[in-house]
Amino acid sequence: MKIMKPFLIIGAAVGFLQGNVIAEDVPPNGLAQTPPMGWNSWNTFGEKVSDEVVRDVADKFLELGLKELGYEYVVIDDHWEGGRDANGHLIPNPKKFPQGMKALADYIHSKGLKFGIYSDASAKTCGGEVASYEHEADDANTFAGWGVDFLKYDYCGAPDELQECIRRYTTMGKTLRATGRPILFSICEWGPRSPWLWARKAGGNMWRISFDVGDFWDSPHNAYSCIGILAAVDASVNHEKHAGPGGWNDPDMLVVGLGNTGNIKGGGCNSAEYQTQMSMWCILAAPLMIGCDIRNMTDDTKRILSNPEVIAVDQDKLGKQGHRVARTASTDVWKKNLTGGALAVALLNREDHEMTITANWKDMKLKDGANFAVRDLWARADLGNFTGSYSAKVGPHATILVKLTPVK
Repeated sequence: MKIMKPFLIIGAAVGFLQGNVIAEDVPPNGLAQTPPMGWNSWNTFGEKVSDEVVRDVADKFLELGLKELGYEYVVIDDHWEGGRDANGHLIPNPKKFPQGMKALADYIHSKGLKFGIYSDASAKTCGGEVASYEHEADDANTFAGWGVDFLKYDYCGAPDELQECIRRYTTMGKTLRATGRPILFSICEWGPRSPWLWARKAGGNMWRISFDVGDFWDSPHNAYSCIGILAAVDASVNHEKHAGPGGWNDPDMLVVGLGNTGNIKGGGCNSAEYQTQMSMWCILAAPLMIGCDIRNMTDDTKRILSNPEVIAVDQDKLGKQGHRVARTASTDVWKKNLTGGALAVALLNREDHEMTITANWKDMKLKDGANFAVRDLWARADLGNFTGSYSAKVGPHATILVKLTPVK
């Protein structure tokens, strides 16, 4: 969602680390033991979201086999709201959602999927719709009554101060727990107040660590407009210790497959760049929220979003976020520990031309003489056994994702 203004936080974050911010933890809800997977309406539809669109998407989840791959949340972003009724309860826009949200949730649940919705920790949402500040308990109960399984909670129009930010998110986290319904809590604060330090304690199951990602390969850190895929990757560095079962760093939704048809900014990345985003989000153990119109996805988009071996890296039960182990001006090497002593390795080329990238065992803190079987997860091909290092030629803006399995 649109960011209203920039904000830098240093001293207040130190206060949190000293234990002065949250006096009481919100109890865990047991959800998101692996990174959440699903679809969100914003990147493609924005204000044009509707009951018809969401039902069509739910149908396509099954037709395309996305449900079997682990995608389960169908989430409506902003512009579903129709205001409040005479009793102050939220109501949906009657033109966009004429049958109401309960009927829509029931339809999504009938497909074996889960239903998500959106609000904001202020009086108005990013799009100027009615939001949940000072109505948290009533809205949480309304969402639970509709059958909501996922709440994305934005921060447009809310105060800059860290303490107040945490208070507002903790309030909603507590009220969601109090409903008795398991509702995954997605904290969308965008990263300026270091949510990886406090969001889990506030009840969050996932929390944004960067500004909105547009359909760009590279665009710098910017509070007023979308950033690129590379900027979001770089924003994820050094946050890995805060992620794990129940709570995940979120570098924003996938732009894979948007092209020039989306609601967000960008001219459309190419296939290699989209594949890089999917590769890196999986190395990062990030939530995988599709943003394209899956009703009309191309074969290449489906290939990128539907590779079970790549998704397995993201969903690995060990629950470790990957981290960067080597960096040059042009290349990255990232490592993610997997169950059973295996690991995933991403070779990322930032350049506009082909580069040879080497993953050295020493950089990954592996024994120099250790022998690993290497498998290319995108090609779905075994490459043989390697000792000491693995090298590959990587195309411009591309990422090679391999799995290393110890050979005994």
